[in-house]
Amino acid sequence: MLNLIWAGFFIAAFISACWQAFIGGNVQIWNEMSLSLFSSAKAAFEICLNLTGILCLWLGLLKIAEVSGMINGLSKALYPFFKRIMPEVPENHPALSSIIMNMAANMLGLDNAATPMGLKAMEQLQELNPKKDTASNAQIMFMVINASAVTLLPITILMYRSELGSVRPAAVFIPILLATSVSTLAGFFSVALVQKLNIFNTVVLSYLLGFLTLLILIAYGFFCIPAEKRLDIAATAGNFIIFAFVFLFIFYGLCKKINVYDTFINGAKEGFDIAIRIIPYLVAMLTAIAMLRTSGVVDACAGAFSKLAAFMGIDNGFVPALPTAFIKPLSGSGARAMMIETMQTYGADSFPAFVSCIVQGSTETTFYVLAVYFGAVKISKVRSALPCALIADAAGIAAAILFAYAFY
Repeated sequence: MLNLIWAGFFIAAFISACWQAFIGGNVQIWNEMSLSLFSSAKAAFEICLNLTGILCLWLGLLKIAEVSGMINGLSKALYPFFKRIMPEVPENHPALSSIIMNMAANMLGLDNAATPMGLKAMEQLQELNPKKDTASNAQIMFMVINASAVTLLPITILMYRSELGSVRPAAVFIPILLATSVSTLAGFFSVALVQKLNIFNTVVLSYLLGFLTLLILIAYGFFCIPAEKRLDIAATAGNFIIFAFVFLFIFYGLCKKINVYDTFINGAKEGFDIAIRIIPYLVAMLTAIAMLRTSGVVDACAGAFSKLAAFMGIDNGFVPALPTAFIKPLSGSGARAMMIETMQTYGADSFPAFVSCIVQGSTETTFYVLAVYFGAVKISKVRSALPCALIADAAGIAAAILFAYAFY
């Protein structure tokens, strides 16, 4: 899938460039395409280089949380909930810890750290699956939750905003939290409906009501604040929570008497490896997307939606962020590259960049997650996983646009 999409980007860009050169008479398009190709490859490498330190930092801290037992404690606290939504998974099964670790990485916005733990969880769930070529109910629920996972701390997005010159990189924290929560709830309820789960019981409703109450309080508190102050308060809250997590990880590790320094170093080494591994992917996607933008394909699509929005009497300020929304279900690296491209084009603190960042944090990469996770365990029949995940995507993207207007 990704192979065809990536090749399709270059093919579409070449056809568009040929049209402009031979039909439109714009022979300079080839020079622009060439310059864009090489400059985007250089930019991708520089971005990865700048991200290395921050990735090392957060994966080191996450390692402390893992070794100290904080994640296992969270697994035990959440088991009553998982018992109801994944009844075929036994208590204390290792898949639950892997799922929690995956969710924790997703909550921190560490996409590349979440994938290995997600694959491990899928393999462990496959051990319980009686039909090896067909996705089990537990695997479908995990996949949909993973593809719409709540981003508590969108670290990667904040890193990119900071690197690209945002004066308030954490301003997107609250909108992303709200939008991704809508996405997760939509995905969860759609799977529960398909699988006919009894979610209307005391345990599940208690967890969901607690989650919803927290979101309502956050939303109500911010909507009570004057619109011109929301962005500053969101940025301050985001920065405080980030530092609070740093303190909590280290303090809990010390209380458990582990060597937090050595543990951090081991995790940081994994962060360095990840930073090196993502260079080829970011180069591939940034160059392909740069070709699309330079050739006029992306602008033509955005222009069509802009005209449609104007025809319907809708503000079209969100339109430049739509390419991120279009690509996100197909490719995480592609959507990330498009988000970066939007920030570079319009400015890191512009409204299009603001919308693009919230869209990027509102959902996961549905087709990529489905192909990689199910492909790793050789499942060919995904059943209701894809439609339920796409429902979550649609809900998350719509919520991202609405919350962007509310908070910007």
